[in-house]
Amino acid sequence: MSRIRPFHPGDEPALAEICLRTADGGGDATGVLGDDTIWADIFVLPYVARHPDAAFVVATDDGRVAGYAVAAPDTRAFAEWFRTEWWPAHGARFARPGATAREREILGYADRRSGAGETYAEEYPAHLHVDLLPELQGQGWGRRLIAEVIAALRAQGVPALHLVATAENAGALVFYDRLGFHRLPSEPGSQAFGMRLD
Repeated sequence: MSRIRPFHPGDEPALAEICLRTADGGGDATGVLGDDTIWADIFVLPYVARHPDAAFVVATDDGRVAGYAVAAPDTRAFAEWFRTEWWPAHGARFARPGATAREREILGYADRRSGAGETYAEEYPAHLHVDLLPELQGQGWGRRLIAEVIAALRAQGVPALHLVATAENAGALVFYDRLGFHRLPSEPGSQAFGMRLD
């Protein structure tokens, strides 16, 4: 039977695969970028490297990892670490010359990331990412993963968290509404959500 457990070192390849298979507005992003590893190096692997204690996975009964939730308790501090330590070590291997428009957009986001640029971090200091393979979707695993992250953040005294979804991922938008997140003013093409934890 599937179960939620804390992240363990060695889970990284499975998390990277899940990230890739859910990165295109909730769908499979395989082949969307010239290098499929870009997604995970931005959206999941830095989180488990920096905050493994705020990462949880769904382990299936056959031993696979098929979903995860990861968080940064302090978004601004995380973004500064990403800018000064993580991305210089990981981002340089991705080619910028000849990149497609989508690659330039994704890599540009990572290249420009900094603590000062985190729009929602003042009021909602933590942020999270959650992704499930299709086989687990619609079964309550996302809700349970987020509950684990929220409990971990509350134990650290974090007062609030936020997340950002792509505007075209209609299922995710409804999901976050149902979980009690409230919608925040957002850039075109995205929808941000916030939740108080205190």
